[in-house]
Amino acid sequence: MTAIASNARRSALALACAAAFGLAAPAAEARITRFVVDPALSQSPTFEGRTFGSVGAYEKLRGKAYGEVDPRDPQNAVIADIELAPRNARGKVEYSMDFFILKPVNLRDGNRKLFVEVNNRGGKLFGPFNGSGGGNNPTTAADAGDAFLMNHGYSMAWNGWDPSASAGADGTGLTISVPVAKHPDGTEITGPSYEYIVFDNATTTQSVLTYAAATTDKSKATLTVRDHIADTPTVIPATGWEYTSEAGTAIRLLPPGTRFKQSAIYEFSFTARNPIVAGLGFAASRDFISFLRHARHDDYGNANPLAHHVRHTYTFSVSQPARYLNDFETLGFNADESGRRVIDGILNWIGGGSGIGMNFRFAQSARTERNRQNHLYPEANFPFTYEAFRDPFTGKVAGRAERCSGLEREHGRDRRDDDEDDDRRDEHRDTCAKSLQVNSANEYWVKAGSLLHTDPRGGDIRRDPENVRFYLLSSVEHTVAGSAPTPGSCQQIRNTTDPNPALRALFIALDEWVSQGRKPPESQVPDRETGVYSVAQANGLGVVPQAALGFPSIPGVAYSGVITVRHLFNFGPRFNDGILDVNPPAFSGPVYPSFVSKVDKDGNDVAGIRLPPVAAPIATTTGWGLRSAAFGGGPAGGNMDGCESSGQWIAFQATKAGRLAVGDPRLSLEERYASHAGYVQAVASAARKLEKRRLLLEQDVQRYIDAAEASDVLR
Repeated sequence: MTAIASNARRSALALACAAAFGLAAPAAEARITRFVVDPALSQSPTFEGRTFGSVGAYEKLRGKAYGEVDPRDPQNAVIADIELAPRNARGKVEYSMDFFILKPVNLRDGNRKLFVEVNNRGGKLFGPFNGSGGGNNPTTAADAGDAFLMNHGYSMAWNGWDPSASAGADGTGLTISVPVAKHPDGTEITGPSYEYIVFDNATTTQSVLTYAAATTDKSKATLTVRDHIADTPTVIPATGWEYTSEAGTAIRLLPPGTRFKQSAIYEFSFTARNPIVAGLGFAASRDFISFLRHARHDDYGNANPLAHHVRHTYTFSVSQPARYLNDFETLGFNADESGRRVIDGILNWIGGGSGIGMNFRFAQSARTERNRQNHLYPEANFPFTYEAFRDPFTGKVAGRAERCSGLEREHGRDRRDDDEDDDRRDEHRDTCAKSLQVNSANEYWVKAGSLLHTDPRGGDIRRDPENVRFYLLSSVEHTVAGSAPTPGSCQQIRNTTDPNPALRALFIALDEWVSQGRKPPESQVPDRETGVYSVAQANGLGVVPQAALGFPSIPGVAYSGVITVRHLFNFGPRFNDGILDVNPPAFSGPVYPSFVSKVDKDGNDVAGIRLPPVAAPIATTTGWGLRSAAFGGGPAGGNMDGCESSGQWIAFQATKAGRLAVGDPRLSLEERYASHAGYVQAVASAARKLEKRRLLLEQDVQRYIDAAEASDVLR
């Protein structure tokens, strides 16, 4: 079943259920109209009755929430195609979503704070941060693990928001059902759509489309292929591919059974049908959090399980949902229908300066752009910063914080120096969340992360916004590999530097900022002195010269300097309405300048928060990597294709003699630390310095020291 068909079926079921209950429901303006806990999926107590300090036992609540929005409300009118969604008898547009809640059995023993993890494609990723396991349905005592959040007494919640997410084979994925947009006369909406297709295997024979084709006439579609990102695409003739059925839900190569070439880049442009109103996912999170924070019960008398409990709200996001929250703020969804702040504190991990491209017709919210993937989607659009600036290419003045500050800008007019507007900003500031934007080195290399804290011309923003801080976790990759990683599709072993110790410390700093007014550590990011700019090239790529970066020439390690750059794309005249008339666009627009941190003589970032594996290293760790030849890597000496979210872990030689024998310019472990005790001392010193700066917690400092003592470094 295609994603669009699946969503349509879920939408029809949700709307039918809501209509059935609507006969008895009172007229209400509440955004969450029904909040239904499923006893069969819930558990009290959970974690096998395990208790957590003075907080006691926790319980698990799973179920379904039903909501509705008024398409005429200006807060909801920003949702693309909301005016074309079906409406109920009250003139509202309906949606339904899964929810998952972990809370103290006795709320009075909790800390009155709500931790909302904005899930990633339906999945929970908070486990490494919390020191826990259990995947999408943590249940056992062992699943609770270190229980960082439970020991502090937080209530935790998750909700479906991503229309592309599925429930998965075990049914635990968090989903949302939203309606299909139709023309006012009920006919199907069609429009241009685009699929970027790469399979890192040699067995795939068909590609499922996000949206079904409006026609299976192959003359109305184009399929191309290329081996490397810098190659010119070759058109595959109509005799070389076909739709797999009259429904137009998937394509395959011909003759039937032909496999897609491993790691080759295929691109499919066609006319799609039946777009979903994907932007309702923003309203869903807004309404869910506001309900838990303020409501006593739903329209049917079902109790809010956190009623009268929530004093402060926080979100934690990893990757895709961090980009979602960037747009959530930009579009003004951090104010509920009563004008109250929804989220008090945001900890975004690896969101970069990008959005999610979800508030568009034929949205594909699962996509993300990196240096070898998904370049032509509407993910990274101006504005990139919280402060408002003028786009040098369009003249538009905008910033992410405008709606929450009550200062929507007029097109082409910079109003930052208007005293009256400064007064209005002060009056409305309390709808803006306090935000910690934390990124890995990978976000700077493959998602132009520096755009978060530079103006559109590439200049440093000299002063942090009052409510936002920015941090680079030096030499960290996007999704950290396990403790015994392999190269995977890359040329080198994956980076093992764990970001979670820093994230835990920063989360506590965020909580203190929100609840106590204690400001967090100052921003730690590259600037013009510690950063090096890329040179823009074609196909969404740039190059960072090796000499300018300072990266050493390490035997057996290739360097290409490939970096993702951000173009101003032309998606057509209705882009501001969420409609892409030009899809895909061409790489014909100008490029917003971006940069990465310079590196030290070992190849490790000099800017940002240098965790002990970087400050007291045993290897060069990078946020970038290159694909191996078997997985589409380019020719040696050329513009080699990047390995997307992966970094590198390139070990130092143990002895001076060993490094001289292979010509390695980096000091050996022996030259650095002299002995195992010297290494442990270096790790301890680095960790304690970070603790003093509130960038590590005491328990994580001790974990670093214990791990160093248990290691075989110089034994």
